[in-house]
Amino acid sequence: MFGPGREYNFTRPNEKGEYEIAEGISATVFRTVLDYYKTGIINCPDGISIPDLRDTCDYLCINFDFNTIRCQDLSALLHELSNDGAHKQFDHYLEELILPIMVGCAKKGERECHIVVLTDEDSVDWDEDHPPPMGEEYSQILYSSKLYRFFKYIENRDVAKTVLKERGLKNIRIGIEGYPTCKEKIKRRPGGRSEVIYNYVQRPFIQMSWEKEEGKSRHVDFQCVRSKSLTNLVAAGEDVLEDHEILMHHPPQVDELDRLNAPLSQMASNNFQD
Repeated sequence: MFGPGREYNFTRPNEKGEYEIAEGISATVFRTVLDYYKTGIINCPDGISIPDLRDTCDYLCINFDFNTIRCQDLSALLHELSNDGAHKQFDHYLEELILPIMVGCAKKGERECHIVVLTDEDSVDWDEDHPPPMGEEYSQILYSSKLYRFFKYIENRDVAKTVLKERGLKNIRIGIEGYPTCKEKIKRRPGGRSEVIYNYVQRPFIQMSWEKEEGKSRHVDFQCVRSKSLTNLVAAGEDVLEDHEILMHHPPQVDELDRLNAPLSQMASNNFQD
């Protein structure tokens, strides 16, 4: 924490050569942590928040694990240890299982990825003539019972979302959804139309994007619109009508895939500001 070249060398001495530490840490928590420098063990008394103790240990570069911490509230201690384990475990899943699928989507020109996690025993058998009508064909399927069990816990899903944010991903959604695996029966509708009823199972999903704004282009090329200074309200009204006609006859030149969310009047006002 204090030595030169240390990874966590974020503490600097003041003009007297003294180190000011523990800012924002309560006296009770700090007094508890001082035991570590005497015995190598922190005995956490009742009333001390385990998350606060964890933050203090991180600040002071003390390993927070079962060999270091002793406390009565095992539930809170194990919760913190589970978060640590989940973080490391999901890092492994991300590199080994999820990232290759994301790279495959990126190579196809996609800007986001929706992955459904199925168990190793799950099988998907869709009717080619009557696939599910909800767009599941655009989802990527990942068969992994280990990742399926990992995502059963909402706490692990929260940790996974934190890891994905740390890696720079955007628009992250992690949850549980129904996914069609196989057809159960076929119904005949009036007029001879067939409807396939699918069997749905509840499975985890991950959705994320690697772009700043999903589905929006960063370049919009507007056509220049003539504007001039207005001297009175009558002229103002005439010019507004005239400029409106110009806009109606000469719409903005934009890519067909661009989605313009601003109203036409707002786009015109942006040009008049110049």
